[in-house]
Amino acid sequence: MGSPTLRLLAIHAHPDDEASKGAATLARYAAEGHRVMVLTCTGGERGDILNPAMEKPGVLENLPAIRKEEMARSVAALGVEHRWLGYEDSGLPQGDPLPPLPEGCFALVPPEEAATSVIKVIREFKPHVIITYDENGGYPHPDHLKVHEASMIAWEKAGDPTFAPEAGEPWTPLKLYYTHGFIRQRMQIFHDLLIEEGKPSPYTSMLERYKRNKADIFARVTTQVECAKYFPQREESLRAHATQIDPAGAFFGTPSDVQAKYWPTEEFELAKTRVATTLPEDDLFAGIEEEGVER
Repeated sequence: MGSPTLRLLAIHAHPDDEASKGAATLARYAAEGHRVMVLTCTGGERGDILNPAMEKPGVLENLPAIRKEEMARSVAALGVEHRWLGYEDSGLPQGDPLPPLPEGCFALVPPEEAATSVIKVIREFKPHVIITYDENGGYPHPDHLKVHEASMIAWEKAGDPTFAPEAGEPWTPLKLYYTHGFIRQRMQIFHDLLIEEGKPSPYTSMLERYKRNKADIFARVTTQVECAKYFPQREESLRAHATQIDPAGAFFGTPSDVQAKYWPTEEFELAKTRVATTLPEDDLFAGIEEEGVER
């Protein structure tokens, strides 16, 4: 590992995304002395209640405040810093044809405006590494797609002194990764173990979707970070989002110790780099530890 002054920024769309996409990696780097920050772009105000136990009076009416409380518990579990970007959740449109997006939501913010907000955080925090979503948003939620769009502009422009000088002194990040949290091969292993034990599998519907889609995300993975020691923190982070994460769902379908045995890593794709590195990697900071890197 490199100097403990290295910094990592993970950009996410909603509260709970940080828990389901690379959480154990964030916890590992924070525990090892690096500065790690989660940037949450929206408040998740339009999220559905996905845990039946939370379908009770007072929850839906107070969802924005509750999701902020959940987020605070989540980042505390991971031991990382946190910032809200302050935009409004766009919701996930349903129907055919799809309804228009709500006025004022994050997905409708002009790309450079959203990117400038991200750049302000980048110039303040000065991350060496950024984690974001791929061009498909991980899944095609309009806020995830906006996160990708804003992140890519921010990657190009954060170090440009002529772009948004009001957003702070320029800072040039060195590496940008896409997080790939939902790997078919990983789920297949856990599914097969449950079937062999004669237990029901919560992975069945997800695996069916993968079969129809036929895309192999694992083929894009360049970097696998060993982080099994921090799977319990990941689980605590997930449980913190009680309105969004069902304890009977796929996230908890396989105990942490079994996951650690059969799949002890989290997966990322090196999308952009300004430093030399060798693929495949096992460290998001690979290539940055060389002398002369600005701290």
